[in-house]
Order: sequence, then structure tokens, then C-alpha cells
Amino acid sequence: MIIDFHTHIFPDKIAAKTIAALSEAADVKAATDGTLSGLMESMNKNGVDISVIQPVVTKPEQFDTINEFAQFVNTKYEGRLISFGGIHPDCEDYKGKLNRIKELGLKGIKIHPDYQRVMIDDVRFMNIIEYADELGLIILTHAGIDIGLPDPVHCPPDKARKVLDKLKPKKFVLAHYGAWKQWDEVYEYLAGGDVYLDTAFTFDYITQDKFMKILERHGCDKILFATDSPWSDMGKGIKAVGDLPLGWDEKNMILSDNAMRLLEI
Repeated sequence: MIIDFHTHIFPDKIAAKTIAALSEAADVKAATDGTLSGLMESMNKNGVDISVIQPVVTKPEQFDTINEFAQFVNTKYEGRLISFGGIHPDCEDYKGKLNRIKELGLKGIKIHPDYQRVMIDDVRFMNIIEYADELGLIILTHAGIDIGLPDPVHCPPDKARKVLDKLKPKKFVLAHYGAWKQWDEVYEYLAGGDVYLDTAFTFDYITQDKFMKILERHGCDKILFATDSPWSDMGKGIKAVGDLPLGWDEKNMILSDNAMRLLEI
């Protein structure tokens, strides 16, 4: 089995425009058209059994629409797609919002400190992470540089370490292998910690030696295969895992076993 833990889709009516704008901002060519059908086509082509969709709430008023659509996806595509929910740090009544996510049956939340313009160790995010953890939700955050956005970096490794030390969340995932293009700091502050790292948008930008250096300190049991589709190709990501100097038991942990345990499937 293969589970892609970090993917994105956009509504059909805005997908083309959104993909074009984001591609230009990041100077990255998308691997799919960004639609739900495009994601499913990529999954079928590359042998991916389940994709986890990570929506981003860029404005508080998007909360209901995004999370109700996540529930719809999970119901209609049960067994193939699992959509997390989303919350904005400026949402009023964050506990009520997180309770609603739980009521909708969503397994986790995605936060994006760069898009949401709030530091990961800001009290607003700390409150959200703490209560989401109490509810048993998985929390996945963008971490490190965002290729399409200017400085500052809102979730660098040292600040992520502060969150881990203070809150000790049980199901916390740092995207982009701990912090995109800040992997020396990931090794220093995060490797070996009680946190999951996903591989979204990583393999084209990190050497295998550096990837393995972090993995050897962190452990295969806390690495999640992910592509950031449509921003990187599923097939290339699967091949990159296959090329790692690991046994197949370890590769299967990364490709599916760790995600199955975390998602409780």
C-alpha cells in the first residue's frame, strides 16, 4: 500500500487560474491540473492507494465552506481520499471551530503559518495546537521556507522546537521534512524528536546523503511519504523512496505503515 499524506486540490471552477498563479509565483510546474479528478488520475497512474488532502483556510470566513467540503470528499471517496480540515488563527471561538471539525469526522487539521501570516509559536497557534491535540486530531503544519512567499519564515525549526517542548502534541506533523530548505536546522533542532516529518516537495531539493542523515537520527517510524501534489510528481516521489539505502520493511513504514498507524486505518 502507498499513502500520500500531503496533497492539495482546488475547486474545478478556479483550479486552472489558481494553478497558473501559484506556478508563476513559485516558478514551479504543476504535475497535475490541481482538480480532484486530476489527483485521482495521478493516484491511479502511480499506484497510490490513499491520498490525504490538506486544505488551507486563508481567511476566517472560509472555515465552514472548506470543512464541509472536506466532509463531503471523505464521504464520497471513502477508502481513497481522506481530507483534513482547516482553521485560521484569527477564527473566533477556536475551541468551537475545532469541535466542529471533530463533529464532521475529520481526522486532522492543516495550518499554514506563512499563508496565514502568523508565527507558529504565536499564542493563537499554540492554543489551536493544544486543543486540537486534546481532541485527538492530527495537526499538520507547513514548515520552513515557502517557495512562493517572501520572508519571514513563520515556522522555522527553532520555533517548531519551542512548540514541541511546551505542548508535547501527540500527533504533530511538520511538512517538507521538518522545514523546507532548512534541513541543517532540522537536524539540529528536530531530528530525533517526538514529531512526524512528511516528505512533501522534498526529494528534488535535498541530497540523499542529507535526507539519510536526518532519517538516521529521527527514525523511520516517524517519516511519512508525501508529495505536495500537484506540486511534485507522485511517481518520482515513490521512486525516490525506493532508491533510499533502506530495507523494504523500512521503506514500507515510510510509504504506508506510519500513516496507517497515525490515521488509525
